[in-house]
Amino acid sequence: MAVKFVSERNLKFLLYEVFDIAVLSRLPYYRQHNRKLFDMVLDETLKIARDLMWPCLEEMDRHPPELVDKQVRVHSAVKPIMRELGQGGWIGASFPTEFDGEQLPISVASACHFIFFAANYSAGVYPELTSGAARLIVSFGAQYLITAYVPKMLNGEWQGTMALTEPAAGSSLSDISTWAAPTGEGHYRMQGQKIFISAGDHNGVENVVHLMLARIDGAPAGVKGISLFVVPKKRPDSDGTLVDNDIVVSQVYHKLGYRGTPIVELSIGEKNNCRGYLVGEPHKGLFYMFKMMNETRIGVGLGAAAIASAAYYAALDYTRVRPQGRKASNKGSLARPVPIIEHADVKRMLLFQRAIVEGALSLLLQCSIYADRALTDSGAEKNKWELLLDILTPVAKSYPSEMGILAVSQALQCMGGYGYCEDFPVEQFYRDVRIHPIHEGTTGIQGIDLLGRKVIMQDGQAYRYFLAEARGTNASSKDFDALCANGQRLEEALALIEQVTCHLTAKLPKQGAEIFLADATLYLEFFGIVAIAWQWLLQALTAKRALNGKISRAQNNFYCGKLCTFEYFFAYELPKIRGLAVRLLEDNPVTVEMTPEFFND
Repeated sequence: MAVKFVSERNLKFLLYEVFDIAVLSRLPYYRQHNRKLFDMVLDETLKIARDLMWPCLEEMDRHPPELVDKQVRVHSAVKPIMRELGQGGWIGASFPTEFDGEQLPISVASACHFIFFAANYSAGVYPELTSGAARLIVSFGAQYLITAYVPKMLNGEWQGTMALTEPAAGSSLSDISTWAAPTGEGHYRMQGQKIFISAGDHNGVENVVHLMLARIDGAPAGVKGISLFVVPKKRPDSDGTLVDNDIVVSQVYHKLGYRGTPIVELSIGEKNNCRGYLVGEPHKGLFYMFKMMNETRIGVGLGAAAIASAAYYAALDYTRVRPQGRKASNKGSLARPVPIIEHADVKRMLLFQRAIVEGALSLLLQCSIYADRALTDSGAEKNKWELLLDILTPVAKSYPSEMGILAVSQALQCMGGYGYCEDFPVEQFYRDVRIHPIHEGTTGIQGIDLLGRKVIMQDGQAYRYFLAEARGTNASSKDFDALCANGQRLEEALALIEQVTCHLTAKLPKQGAEIFLADATLYLEFFGIVAIAWQWLLQALTAKRALNGKISRAQNNFYCGKLCTFEYFFAYELPKIRGLAVRLLEDNPVTVEMTPEFFND
């Protein structure tokens, strides 16, 4: 039996039944597509994932990248994967046709990324980073940069990266010190250091193209003085020959998980011969970079949900075949052991995993739909979709990241001691998933972004749009008696989030930003649970409608499974917001008042 790491049935349920993405084909921008083509894309994605990416999952983990003769050597599978995804059009799938892209809806491309990540997260990172970097050049770069770099990035010959972090700056980008000196010759001399750069160097491609933040000499202090540059490892000479661009890998980090992709430290311009090429206008680099960063944050959420999906299916398969113990109703000594999936507590752990994976994926695809509509609509409607995407991006990044760890932990628990050993892939998934709450902005940063920026921006318009979307779904639940009770629970949750938000925002003018944001991470957790509850109600409505029709036994089982998981989320997960609300409605700023000296022994 073929290994299973994602549910094709669930992906198509979400894409076609819940979100009805076929309607995108009616929009002029996507008119060349239809459901038949979407199905072909998904089928081919699954084939590549099974045949090319899954087989090297364990090997890429067991044989991590090494720094040899100043170059990072990665697993031999990386080069054919990059070439296959490049030449097959996957790296540039959602790019406009003018850049030889397929102009594929973002929602369908997200489903493809999810599949690749579930098969082999490390392998999936290389093409996704490249796509994001190329999109940044296309969006803001001059034509000569697009011509020189984008084609080779999209065909998988060149790697793209996002080079932000520095040793003394970390997530505080206003403190970056990498500098760029103008030469008057169409380029800048670059000098500095970058750390934790994913795929920052490797021998699976011919060149690596860094999208790098730096300060031009004389730039304003803080984030207003940051510019964006294309800084290649090798720069094309006047005749097209690639020459060294004075970027050296000073170390490869040894990691807990996600070992198949190198994370490197870069020394830039040690010989004073590193050239960078300005993207867009000076001092607007952070604005430009956030386009890639927000896209990447959705990708981080997809990666976490995908790894949790692979772990869930490994646990589900194991629990179906592992006999142990007897049901509480049949404890007789002559009774045969039952598969552990028949025990209520094991079903609880499986339901938890499914609720997290399928709830998170639903929210991520919802965000992708908003991105599709923002791309194709105009005026007030475009603004609405952009605001909804803005407010949900920190949630879509952090909820799968944090809850994905717990989901994989439960998968490991289902398998007992075997799950803890290398005999099964779940121990690797547990290590691989742990990075997601950290990279591309920690959970704490996402909380500050949500409460400190997204909720209050434009006088709370994005926040009001979110409430309206959730309440619109809730109104439809009244058509089904079986959903009314949970619809009421969601309405109570929305009323509670309004109460909490009002209480917190009132602190800002009275007590200042520090106290206002002290529990932003808890607010993010609260918001995330409510957002996933909304998505589960949306799925339950779709399943209920389907069950009213004439369907097969397999379809009946699928939709009933959806409804059981929906019931589980509302019975087990949604009530957690009450405890969070108690804390968020209190005024005791203990974390602000705690001084560093009090931590001393």
